[in-house]
Amino acid sequence: MTERGSVGFRRLDAGSTGGSADSSTTPPVPGAEILDDAIASALLPVRDKRGHKGAFGKLLVLAGSLDYAGAALLVCRAAGRAGAGLVTLAVPESLQPLFAAKVVEATTMALPEDDVEEVDPEPAMARILDHEHDAIVVGPGLRPGLATTELVRQLLATPEEGSIAPLVLDAEALRSLASLEDWWAGEDRPCVLTPHAGEFARLRAGSGADPDDDGDLVGDDAARATAARDAARTWGQVVVLKGARTVIAAPDGRVAVAPFENPALASGGTGDVLAGTIGSLLAQRLDPFDAARLGVYLHGQAGDTVRERIGDAGLLASDLPDPIAVARKRLAAVAERRAAGSRLGFGVRSTTPPPPEPEILTATEPPGEDELPRVDA
Repeated sequence: MTERGSVGFRRLDAGSTGGSADSSTTPPVPGAEILDDAIASALLPVRDKRGHKGAFGKLLVLAGSLDYAGAALLVCRAAGRAGAGLVTLAVPESLQPLFAAKVVEATTMALPEDDVEEVDPEPAMARILDHEHDAIVVGPGLRPGLATTELVRQLLATPEEGSIAPLVLDAEALRSLASLEDWWAGEDRPCVLTPHAGEFARLRAGSGADPDDDGDLVGDDAARATAARDAARTWGQVVVLKGARTVIAAPDGRVAVAPFENPALASGGTGDVLAGTIGSLLAQRLDPFDAARLGVYLHGQAGDTVRERIGDAGLLASDLPDPIAVARKRLAAVAERRAAGSRLGFGVRSTTPPPPEPEILTATEPPGEDELPRVDA
């Protein structure tokens, strides 16, 4: 039996689990930022008090299949809880009755098929372009196949007319990308890619890199940040490398790291919730790097909330959307307190001690006669 201290406690060594309290606040690579309340709250999109549902973003979701219907439902619910005003779920037309009976707040749109449950890329793309939207989430739960790959390829291209809505690419969309040669070349839409370590390795292999050169993409934070930064620069897109301490990398070299390490999030569908959250923030007109950083932070906060209630196991993806809304409310309160402090002339208290004041030397007068030392004769 391990010997315990006098009251049942023992001192943790500096290198033991729980003894390195600074691990979640130390950047894994130079220049990376560790996300916190102050950073995340500053990213929140403004909510106009006189705004309407159309003013808070219209998100189009291309997700779901008969085998993975839940993925589409999770994306839509998360998008609504993250603040999107309107969410539309686009599915193969043979599946529209099924999904229309499941979604409540979202609307549905039928996409033309060339086989049962398989979209016909050309007419489907035409219908997508005719639909008014501010951002698109594509991939969660889609049926694998050449038709899906072709649809993803067409979605990447910048449309000749109309606004250029950004994309969130997840799950099957990422597997499609890995099979497309030089998919990142040319004028593509702004995108956020949300791979886990396995999907990331496939994408790297598909772009000519050796995944083994990236190192341990599960347990090595420095390797994860370095690989994500290199991939974002190569592909010219924002990359969210999911996992413990999720990494968000921008094409210009910026890197952010989430502080969350939560094994409860290791369950099916939690990535779909993240995709919907980021897509919602893109629709609310955050730029891709900001939407990815805030989405990851809200998702992590929601996961911690559920973990505090049920522990390290048993979290379901459907547990997350409601706490995401609560996490956003909490960050809004942080932003309001900061704004109130600024109006009153107060700022954020720095934890860095002020430099010592320089010593001021002044000339002294010569001592008077009564101050001179007496010398006995």
